[in-house]
Amino acid sequence: TKLPNPHYTPEVSTKVAIVNFTLSPSGLEDQMLGLVVERERPDLEEAKNALIVSNAKMKAELQEIEDLILRLLSESKGSPVDDEDLIKALEQSKVKSAEIQAKVKA
Repeated sequence: TKLPNPHYTPEVSTKVAIVNFTLSPSGLEDQMLGLVVERERPDLEEAKNALIVSNAKMKAELQEIEDLILRLLSESKGSPVDDEDLIKALEQSKVKSAEIQAKVKA
């Protein structure tokens, strides 16, 4: 279908996968810019790809630390202030967050 937001009955929706193939001008512009940069300045395209991978790794690290803190909080017995593992995880989170903020600003 060429409808931007098609509506189907629940019976049909459970039997098919709806894929949106609409293109936006900004998406096409980004793709074209990427192709031009890749041909004219492959070093810049490589640096961009490295930044994307690095950003994804940093987000994953922060997610792991957040999950650890939440797990430690849920498992803690008594006061969280007395839990040394939790305090170490919070300190590690603070340091890692500061490192990531510095890398993002650079």
